[in-house]
Amino acid sequence: MNQNIILNHLEIDNKIKRIAYQIYETFAEDKEVILAGIASNGYVFAEKIGSILKTISNLEVTLCEVKIDKQNPFKEITTSISREIYLNKSIVLVDDVLNSGTTLIYGVKHFLEIPVKKIKTAVLVDRNHKKFPVKADFKGISLSTSLKEHVHVVFEYNNNHAYLV
Repeated sequence: MNQNIILNHLEIDNKIKRIAYQIYETFAEDKEVILAGIASNGYVFAEKIGSILKTISNLEVTLCEVKIDKQNPFKEITTSISREIYLNKSIVLVDDVLNSGTTLIYGVKHFLEIPVKKIKTAVLVDRNHKKFPVKADFKGISLSTSLKEHVHVVFEYNNNHAYLV
């Protein structure tokens, strides 16, 4: 199986920092932002963004893990924090790869079931194969790929990388 590295460790670190600064600029007027990461890699990505945000801003960052069945997004979506915590708050829904948009659109739908202040989306890799009208407000890289190709993001200590198969 051929692996083509599309982002190495340093490039991913730089993209995380840039996205954190963009989020800070967008939410500078707010006191708090909820980083809602799609389990599992989206949550890891959200943690990495959150740790940078905490060092560059005075925003209170709350992490939230969002569990969505990616094969059947109609099933119940659960979060690691209660709805009361993100009520009338600003939210950034985070995932590692935006492929068809299914996961993000259903994730956004879940958060819109109660009043929220603002919702933005962040992804490391945007593949440009959307089935739904969802876009990444903050993205590391846009990548045009064939439908048969797959992007994998690996978060490992000192070895973050993304590759195309």
